[in-house]
Amino acid sequence: MRIPEQKIDEIRQSANIVDIISTHVQLKKRGKNFIGLCPFHSEKTPSFVVSEDKQIYRCFGCASGGNIFKFLMDYKNISFIEAVQEIADFIGYQLKMEESNKGEDDELEILYDINLTAARFFTDTLYKSSEGEIAREYLKKRNIKPQIQKSFGLGFAPSGWNNFYDHAVANKLDLEKTKLLGLIDKKENGKFYDKYRGRIIFPIFSPNGRVIAFGGRILENSENAAKYLNSPENPIYLKRKSLYGLYHSKEEIRKLDKVILVEGYLDLISLFQNGVKNVVASSGTSLTEEQVQLLSRFTKNIVVLFDSDEAGQKAALRSIEILIKSDFEVKVALLPKGEDPDSYIQKNGKEVFDDFISRAQNFLEFRLKIFEERGMLSDPNEATKVIRETVRIIALVNDKIKQGLLITSLAKKFNLREKMLESELIDYINKQSDQKKPQKESERASSGKSQLKSNRDKSSTAQTEKELIRLLFSGDNEILSAILNSIEPSDFTSIIFKELSRIVVENYEDGLIAPAHLIEQINDSELKEYVFNLLFNEEEISPKWSELSHNGEIKKDKIEYAIDTIRRFKVNRINEQLYELNKKISETSDSQAIYELMKSIKDLEDEKRRLMPNSKNNNEE
Repeated sequence: MRIPEQKIDEIRQSANIVDIISTHVQLKKRGKNFIGLCPFHSEKTPSFVVSEDKQIYRCFGCASGGNIFKFLMDYKNISFIEAVQEIADFIGYQLKMEESNKGEDDELEILYDINLTAARFFTDTLYKSSEGEIAREYLKKRNIKPQIQKSFGLGFAPSGWNNFYDHAVANKLDLEKTKLLGLIDKKENGKFYDKYRGRIIFPIFSPNGRVIAFGGRILENSENAAKYLNSPENPIYLKRKSLYGLYHSKEEIRKLDKVILVEGYLDLISLFQNGVKNVVASSGTSLTEEQVQLLSRFTKNIVVLFDSDEAGQKAALRSIEILIKSDFEVKVALLPKGEDPDSYIQKNGKEVFDDFISRAQNFLEFRLKIFEERGMLSDPNEATKVIRETVRIIALVNDKIKQGLLITSLAKKFNLREKMLESELIDYINKQSDQKKPQKESERASSGKSQLKSNRDKSSTAQTEKELIRLLFSGDNEILSAILNSIEPSDFTSIIFKELSRIVVENYEDGLIAPAHLIEQINDSELKEYVFNLLFNEEEISPKWSELSHNGEIKKDKIEYAIDTIRRFKVNRINEQLYELNKKISETSDSQAIYELMKSIKDLEDEKRRLMPNSKNNNEE
């Protein structure tokens, strides 16, 4: 099933984002926008802004943002198609899906259906078969109650080689697709056999509740079989983008504005059963950027709860860095030796567990404690390495105040001068900045810093380019036409602005210029966030606005402003060329070369006067 792009665009244009969002969030008019409490994180001061003009929303607290479809997808954890259908129903739009037997969406639905069939088979085997008795006894010994077993869809794969295979054949499942999902495999002789045998089955759900994969724990230990068997990656399951238990815990995470990260399936289920429901599991894999991004939709506060053994410590250390990079408030709790979350909460109960979590250490305390226990802090050479590595982690913290406090704590720990550690921090940040200069051009553009080797301030160039990008994302056809008829994407000095203007040009040719649509065409998350900030912070405008205003008020005719901005852009580029030409004159003694340079300067100054005929001082831009 698919929805034609034309119909999606018609629904986007017909629906009003304020009407849709206001059914879920209480909005108040503030200026030309609407503001309310963000539904994606806990807050007391409203930071959630909806633009009726541009048909987009943005939270300045948790950085969530998007168009009307993105809001419903995140708010209700539904698919894009479901979001489009819901909005169509809301506005009374008769939406008809296109049937396609060979379409991508249909292929994915087949895979989902196979997983659902498998999940039902495993569940029925657990509860209704004699083979399931061994699994039922195991879960009973682990104190996992039947109600929780059913909530998480637990099942059992019997020991035979073809139990599920026979079920798949009887239900006319596509065997090659079933193999792709890791449920069966093929022998050298071409015959299929069950992959999951003699294992407790843990279905893995997507955030909107669809079965995307399975984990299987063996019941009878064997040297020839892995303790856990997991689904391979496939079109509906990407391990790096999935978190076990999120479907069940997302509402509690959002409510408490905090998540507890554990390693295993049973750890999570045991905590959930005992009343700790704001928990997810990494399923024994290292935490990924995609998983962290998924979590950030619900909270920015996390407690990493891993075993105290060396493997658990290493996993916690790896997780810290990626979480800090994503602006999470990170704390770490290591259980007593020999304990895991399951055993700890069953021995001590929820109250003791909650107290234990409340005493979780910040990442700095945790790191230093681990290295101290390893004896690394008593050796000057090792201690130096620890300090430098810790400073590197602190450099990832974006909050400058928090950064300073961490440096203070580190200095006190080692009885060092703060200035020395601050210097180390600055040196590291500068080195990283130098290494990433080609990738950080967007930051230079957004901050208005010079991108040219010049002794004059070029911030006006960056500011003018920024104004042009803002206008290109305005959704006004007349403004876009004026700019695109005068300026090519290659004319911009900044790589980021070249890319953004290219996106606008490509969609302009198809008549798709709505800001909500254009933003969705930006794949890079940082770039998308930059445009959101650009569109929602229109008060950060050029001083040139004052030249177009009456009594300090902005004129409504933005076409005139757009034309003026184009002129200033071209004049700024001419000024840069003039600077370089004058520099060349001062560096040469060749009279013929000087003559040619002077001729070029005259041509540029003539062009500049043509562009700004009323300007008294064309050099001050």
